[in-house]
Amino acid sequence: MVTLDADVAGCVSSWLQNRGSLDARRSRVLASCQEQLIRIIRVLGGQEAAYCRQLHDVAVLISGDPEAARTCPRTSA
Repeated sequence: MVTLDADVAGCVSSWLQNRGSLDARRSRVLASCQEQLIRIIRVLGGQEAAYCRQLHDVAVLISGDPEAARTCPRTSA
């Protein structure tokens, strides 16, 4: 989980530094993080799931793929 958090943060940092764009490698990292977060959210509950959902939402926003938001399960924290 710590690695996922750090990977998303690194992608956000790169996205900000590059004025809203990601290189191919960071885009792949971000897509992988989104997939992993979806799997984790389905297992977790409470505040942990809510945090992962927020992390997934951030990843979706910077990926520019609004359809990805629909694949993530909703949480009730």
